[in-house]
Amino acid sequence: MSTREFGTCFFEQYAQISLSALLGSEFDNLINLDRPDLQSPDGKSLGIEVTRAMEESKTAEQALLKDVAGLTKGEDLYDIDLILENGYGFGLHGGKYIGMKEFSYWSMALPLRRILKSKVAKCGNGFYGRFDKMGLFVFSRENLGAQEAVKAMKYTISLQKYLDIRYNRLYIADVDDLFVCNLDDGLKDDSRLIRFRVSQQQRQDFYREAVRRQKTV
Repeated sequence: MSTREFGTCFFEQYAQISLSALLGSEFDNLINLDRPDLQSPDGKSLGIEVTRAMEESKTAEQALLKDVAGLTKGEDLYDIDLILENGYGFGLHGGKYIGMKEFSYWSMALPLRRILKSKVAKCGNGFYGRFDKMGLFVFSRENLGAQEAVKAMKYTISLQKYLDIRYNRLYIADVDDLFVCNLDDGLKDDSRLIRFRVSQQQRQDFYREAVRRQKTV
């Protein structure tokens, strides 16, 4: 069974759209493939693996939106209708709900440190091949602060310190932010991380475009 059957394609498209919109044209033409998930057309300049993380104490079922029954007053019904119609929830309504099509995606999520360790090991042993630049894009179900992003960045650097094949960038996306972490050697810690705030309008734009592309796959 292809993992794309339970919604990974939506997230891979969302990652590419957000990278292109927030960081620029370098990411405009990335192709949605596998091992890694996003690749430059030449198959060697840039590769980005896309994955997800969620706190171990939480479960996807707690946030699964099956219908509108019991919703409190003040809910954004436009967002709710989109989630119900399309089956995806990330980027809408503050990330509060999970759509039916992405349920398995989050159900299989590991805590951030565990997923970083797993993905760094796979990168290091050549599982994703060799690219001039490599990135790891992690979707988070929790809203992270800069402090947590810095910890994740330092942990990733320590994991791959002695590896021949390693990631150059770590991207951590929660609903409201994209943290861009430079993992290259020779940089001071205070110059490694940039935080991009993502507005509600941007989230809705990313969401609509990701859904549109996912439906054409």
